[in-house]
Amino acid sequence: MNSPNFNKAFSGSPESVSLSSSEARLEDGSRVAVLGGGPAGSLFSYFLLDMAGRSGLDIQVDIFERKNFNTFGPAGCNMCGGIISESLVQALATEGINLPPTVVERGIDSYVLHMDVGSVRIETPLHEKRIASLHRGAGPRGTVDRKWESFDKYLLDKAVDKGARVIQGRGDQIAIQEGFPYVGLVGEQPQRYDLLAVAIGVNTGTLKIIEKLPIGYTIPKTSGTYICEFYMGAETIEKYLGSSMHVFLLNLPRLEFAALIPKGDFASFCLLGHNVDDALVQAFLNSPEVKQVLPPGWTRPDGHCHCSPRINVGASTKPYADRVVFIGDSGASRLYKDGIGAAYRTAKAAATTAVFHGVADRDFRKHFRPACKRIEQDNALGKLIFLVTREIQRRRMERRGVLRMVSKEQDRVLPHFRMSTVLWDTFTGSAPYRNILLRTLHPSFLSRFGWEIGAGLLRRSNGARADQPSPPAPASDQT
Repeated sequence: MNSPNFNKAFSGSPESVSLSSSEARLEDGSRVAVLGGGPAGSLFSYFLLDMAGRSGLDIQVDIFERKNFNTFGPAGCNMCGGIISESLVQALATEGINLPPTVVERGIDSYVLHMDVGSVRIETPLHEKRIASLHRGAGPRGTVDRKWESFDKYLLDKAVDKGARVIQGRGDQIAIQEGFPYVGLVGEQPQRYDLLAVAIGVNTGTLKIIEKLPIGYTIPKTSGTYICEFYMGAETIEKYLGSSMHVFLLNLPRLEFAALIPKGDFASFCLLGHNVDDALVQAFLNSPEVKQVLPPGWTRPDGHCHCSPRINVGASTKPYADRVVFIGDSGASRLYKDGIGAAYRTAKAAATTAVFHGVADRDFRKHFRPACKRIEQDNALGKLIFLVTREIQRRRMERRGVLRMVSKEQDRVLPHFRMSTVLWDTFTGSAPYRNILLRTLHPSFLSRFGWEIGAGLLRRSNGARADQPSPPAPASDQT
């Protein structure tokens, strides 16, 4: 097979370049290259091979993945907090992918919301441990015993079981020649493929290479995060953190969201905000709300595993082209929460399009683009929700209102769990942002929240404790 000339200059705008026939389809013997063996790439390969097999289509899938998910530390990690939402756990189960105990390091049965005005536990609505905390790789730096399996390795093995081939290395030699994508490892002859699925994250330089191709692709907008893993031991984690994910709404400059996630022997801190640096991390760890959760006298250890990955906060303007499709973070991902869930949805939509409709630009525009569009539209509502959340973080009286309302719901003083379910689904990513926003606009939610804010202010002005019982609920909340 002749390799393309990678030094060949491309001319013309992306819109003016014709890359392939509008009737491009996968046939027996077609070859598919998948860049990235994380959840998006593995799930795409799994679905593609499964659907092709059911349709009597014999195709070859090559997954290019440079990381070894059996390796401890950064070399085997895909930089993620490691929470799988309950909705994704259920969706994977319907696909025949049941997460085994060797992957799930801890089942999360509750969230604990921490604020300067107090803390409250939010139990899972159905009292089931269906939210999973896990590691994307074999474990953080400092892992001693291999007690759990890598989540990414588990999904990659599922794809291999379906017939995919894993090529260890980064497929950085990428070009479009005569309407077909060519992919190869550095120093090796690039191979021609009938379809290229890009399933790499926004933290890799490979996307910049792809952005230069004449296909109209743009890298999604990103925001900064900070993730660190602290070894504590299973007994200490059980004693101080339990099976709860701890969420912190603190009025710290530049900090939008922070969570502490218990796993096997480690606890993961995830911070989201603007210009998250070491000073902000230390300010967060020194806050009384965080110190009361951690063991007495605990200090941040030297040499702990940490990273500052970028996350997708705005979809690519065109996550597809003739014989090319972008899934997961490189295309469209859910804002802040449930990125793996978005990878699942875009991977399945891309695979369905490729097998049953075709791999031309117009096929992806008609059958794949709607899945991305739904994520983008929901993210627009998510931005509004997080804007309101930031305003609540800045206003003490509103934080007290949240605390009072959730506390009464959890104590069964109120007949409905309006605030509890809104917070639960916001923290877990288990429901669309549209669903969450509509619930916050319900008259009963607004009247009860306003009531608790007002009651708290009144009691404070009268010298009473803010957490004392309030008068009966407004009539609108009794329905």
